[in-house]
Amino acid sequence: MASIRAPGLPAGSRPAGSHINRWLGHRAAKPVGFVLALLPMAWLVWAAFADQLGANPAEALIRSLGDWTIRFLVLVLVITPLRTVTGWVTLARLRRMVGLFVFFYACMHLLAYAWFDMAFSLPAVVDDVIKRPFILVGFLGWLLLLALAATSFNRAIRAMGAKRWQLLHRAVYAVAGLAVLHFFWMRSGKNDFAEVAVYAALFAALLGWRLWRRLSPPRAA
Repeated sequence: MASIRAPGLPAGSRPAGSHINRWLGHRAAKPVGFVLALLPMAWLVWAAFADQLGANPAEALIRSLGDWTIRFLVLVLVITPLRTVTGWVTLARLRRMVGLFVFFYACMHLLAYAWFDMAFSLPAVVDDVIKRPFILVGFLGWLLLLALAATSFNRAIRAMGAKRWQLLHRAVYAVAGLAVLHFFWMRSGKNDFAEVAVYAALFAALLGWRLWRRLSPPRAA
């Protein structure tokens, strides 16, 4: 069968992005991605032991873990638009791993809070969740992430059915909204909203892109 090439490309040339797809599809791509995703955690652990986290290391560790949670959340949400726009289809094979790292950093954020702020006192944590809205919002976001992480495997997809699974996993946008609200309330005490505005704009743009794609009429073949 004759090879099919995109119009305007010289014979024997590869479509744009084919090299990226080949690299992302390599069996080493996931292990490399896994190591890269762990680097922020490794640096924070080293910085804590080396006393490099400033005058209040506990607060710095808690907030840094929260920052990395929201950064990985942006990363997992940008995979689909980036894959669609660039044609890097093999990006999809990294999406589950990145999503699980969102949950991992959220768990580390929660663990650091429970350890350094609450001394692992469950009654104190429950009281704080009830009394402080930004803690409640953050905890609700973590619960949603827990549901998404627990159903991120192929067995869960088969058990739930594809449609119900997809409906549940659209809750990642609710997680994004709760994360921004949590971040906003946390920064309100210092009246510092610049970084909050950046994340809010990114999530709004990603959600807008998703809605635009869903509402746009299908293109003719």
